[in-house]
Amino acid sequence: MLSQLRSRWVGSSALSVGVLGVGNIGMVHLKSALAMPGVEVLAAADAVPENRDRAERAGVPRTYDDYAELLASETIDVAIVALPPFLHAEAVERAAEYGIDVFVEKPLARSTEEADRMLETAERAGIAVGVDHTLRYQPDMVGVKAAYDEGGVGHVPYASITRLNDGPLGRPPADAAPPSWPLDPDAVGGGSLLELGVHCFDVLEWLFGDLEVRDAAMGRTLDIPVEDAATVLLRAPETETTITLHCGSYQWEELPEVNTRLRLEGITGTISNRDHLPENFYASAAREALSNVASRFRDGEPTVFGPTFYLQAHYDALADFCDAIRENETPPVSGLDGRRSLALAEAAYDLAGETDVGELEVPEVVS
Repeated sequence: MLSQLRSRWVGSSALSVGVLGVGNIGMVHLKSALAMPGVEVLAAADAVPENRDRAERAGVPRTYDDYAELLASETIDVAIVALPPFLHAEAVERAAEYGIDVFVEKPLARSTEEADRMLETAERAGIAVGVDHTLRYQPDMVGVKAAYDEGGVGHVPYASITRLNDGPLGRPPADAAPPSWPLDPDAVGGGSLLELGVHCFDVLEWLFGDLEVRDAAMGRTLDIPVEDAATVLLRAPETETTITLHCGSYQWEELPEVNTRLRLEGITGTISNRDHLPENFYASAAREALSNVASRFRDGEPTVFGPTFYLQAHYDALADFCDAIRENETPPVSGLDGRRSLALAEAAYDLAGETDVGELEVPEVVS
């Protein structure tokens, strides 16, 4: 198919955006873009009628049931790809046909092989690829990096990171069956390691530089087709830091509780993300949660930024990407960054390949 000409963002009054997929995370991106100065959301696409209705209530002028139709019909500068992982490659390839830059929800792809095809297509088309790795945008992680870069704890021989939530199953009692694709290895490429671990890999490389996977184990606490627990031993050659990473979707997460732990054990002290949470975080997050509950009773639409601690990070990541597009610069979290996180996950899967999924002992998580 011959590429249609699409306007690039040059001297326009706003960066025009289309959102591909407006489920849970897609609505976060949609409402972020709607609230962002210098950005105009022209359309959204989703196969689910209820999701399209939500997008229209949020203020989107036009909706489509097929993202390919949106890309063919709308003149946009940026496509936010918030589709299931098995559709990421196809969506990027379609966007490339029209010269549309893409901001892709993590994981970038289901494998490095798929990511390579996407990035090659993007390079040929001259489009930018950004990835929504938001952990590095959370204020507690920003605080850890600032403290580490200041050098106050000196050399860091050891670090650890843990990220846990309740995954696609949610908290009981279940009021509806979860989507089938998050538990389908062919659709998502893996389990907790691709859903949560890639965020951890990204923030660790942001801190310590290139990483090497030394060992890994996968496990299941539930009878599902993908791992819901993963432990990875890493080494950062540049800083000579040994790191353990644990992620899992076996623990209920109920905001404002934060189920992410990062500790850097330096020779003169410890840096913890718990020490860099925003002031009065729990009180303000609890107020936001109560406000969300009240808004559901009023009009069924909770505010997208509450609790702000998590969702503001998504806003900032998208805003950074849009700024890079305006300045014709490489996105701060690029497709290559997303590809590196995938490569680390694949190395961990390979090392854990002979591990019996029932062998993993889930470590105790402490504050």
